[in-house]
Amino acid sequence: MALEFPLTPNPSPKSDAEIAAIHANPGFGTHFSDHMSVTTWHQDQGWVADGVVPYGPFQINPACAVLHYAQEIFEGLKAYRHADGSIWLFRPDENAKRMNKSAERLVLPQLDEADFIKACTRLVETDARWVPDAAGERSLYLRPFMFASEDYVGVRPSPSAVFCVIGSPVAPYFAGGVKPVDIWVTADYARAGIGGTGFAKCGGNYAASLLPQVEGSEHGCSQVLYIESVGKDQVEELGGMNVFLYRDGKLLTPALDGMILDGITRKSVIQVAADLGIETEERRLTAADLFDGIASGAVQEAFACGTAAVMSPVNSFKSRHGVWQLPQPAGPVTLKLRERLIDIQYGRAEDTHGWMLRVV
Repeated sequence: MALEFPLTPNPSPKSDAEIAAIHANPGFGTHFSDHMSVTTWHQDQGWVADGVVPYGPFQINPACAVLHYAQEIFEGLKAYRHADGSIWLFRPDENAKRMNKSAERLVLPQLDEADFIKACTRLVETDARWVPDAAGERSLYLRPFMFASEDYVGVRPSPSAVFCVIGSPVAPYFAGGVKPVDIWVTADYARAGIGGTGFAKCGGNYAASLLPQVEGSEHGCSQVLYIESVGKDQVEELGGMNVFLYRDGKLLTPALDGMILDGITRKSVIQVAADLGIETEERRLTAADLFDGIASGAVQEAFACGTAAVMSPVNSFKSRHGVWQLPQPAGPVTLKLRERLIDIQYGRAEDTHGWMLRVV
């Protein structure tokens, strides 16, 4: 039976003035809308108790499985307000599919794709006031997530789970806007391994990235690029973003191999590039492809991409062995791709692929 997510209104919603003040300086992931979509799953009942309810804390037993064994997954997508006031989601069907792939890997229940989308759209409909206008590339970031909820300190798949969607008005992920970033390259740490959870969007992958991210920050870098941990020669991805190089008139990006997240922005960039007549080659990228390519001038541009930051031009890659400066930080190809993708999201360019879903 399809879920409906009926509304239980928040008795103390933020005023329009309070929301306007948040929209003026939203930051990223620090303010949350008045409601959340939620439903629970039990092995013998399926999904039940669905609703849009007042935003608030969960009451969790100290023995709750997720606190001990990190059996949880999440997604990220955005709601965009167009110039006519309408509100749209970008490719929520892809988020729904990827969440179910992650759920399979973490032994969590499958959620029907239509129910996933309904949870997102019902929250956006309810909290439409929280979706900012497009100025400064603002949007309402949606965070769907699922976690094991059994109260049991033992290693086994949980027979119960909670699914929830929360909303947060956001400005660009990097406070400086479209400014080339420096990337720290590490071969000392790994975010995933062969047969692991690299392709899944789960918290453990991100927790593993925190220490190298701190190391990168100490060297003035915003993100970390990982080199595959076994052979030490295969470029993977950043802690939370996919990476692209522009070389000899084509885009290069690491092929999906089970250790790399199948990014929705990644696949959208590949399609937008094709629309603009730019070929993309998905293949194994070596450290030599990266470092020697930049040193020789063959690699002219590089960028990272993901839902939160969309596309971030790369200024340089740094490691313990030196600095590789891109000849064209924020180069014309990167900026052209970025502009086209964002224009589709905000309704300034035609959506020829049917990616946008109108909510309001």
